[in-house]
Amino acid sequence: MIEKVQAVALAAGDILLDKMHSGFSIEQKGSIDLVTDADRASEQYIVEQFTKLFPHHSICAEEGGWTERSDEFVWYIDPLDGTTNFAHGFPYFAISLALAKGGEIILGIVYNPVSKECFAAERGSGAYVNGERIKVSKEPVLQNSLLATGFPYDVATNPDDNMRAFEEAYKASQGVRRPGAAALDLCHVACGRFEAFWEKYLKPWDMAAGSLIVTEAGGQISDCNGHPFNPLGSEILASNGLVHGEILQILVD
Repeated sequence: MIEKVQAVALAAGDILLDKMHSGFSIEQKGSIDLVTDADRASEQYIVEQFTKLFPHHSICAEEGGWTERSDEFVWYIDPLDGTTNFAHGFPYFAISLALAKGGEIILGIVYNPVSKECFAAERGSGAYVNGERIKVSKEPVLQNSLLATGFPYDVATNPDDNMRAFEEAYKASQGVRRPGAAALDLCHVACGRFEAFWEKYLKPWDMAAGSLIVTEAGGQISDCNGHPFNPLGSEILASNGLVHGEILQILVD
């Protein structure tokens, strides 16, 4: 199954690259929440392929919503994670595909078509990028760590805007990056480039694949209060496990 899903992700990546080079249209779902025809073209292709490959599985896609066929198996599809980056020509975006069985994520693929890195994990089988095993960082000290985060689309009006935590984490670490694609940020925790990533006000398709890739790489995930991670929730803290407690102290302060 994972080889078939990877093939779909790579083909969808080609669609995004073609659109990036040939041109695309942009619409606004909110004041800073964008959607492009590249999102829609990628999603249409993925949904069509999954409908052929897995005709009895339900689908939850960012732009198209639910296609309900099964209570047990559900695909969570983000056809273009990092749409704002894509719209501005910033080469940091990905396709994120995850399969849940009975509410538990059992397979995850995140593909960056620019870097050609395809992150993949199946529950119990480890995490990989382009076929090579990956592991989280072994850095135990927050002061020596590089972190990543994100901000809600309503950051201008939301009192829970993440600014306080961002400032405190920045001062307590070697830096905090805001690359703008949660699925990829999680994968960079999984392969040791970041020691931790946190964000609130996400959607399941933003987190599902990346959360499995982190845990299969030996990392730790929770919500931003230290409670068990809910793949159908709206927030995540992912880390190498060694700095998890220190990050939580900042987030729940």
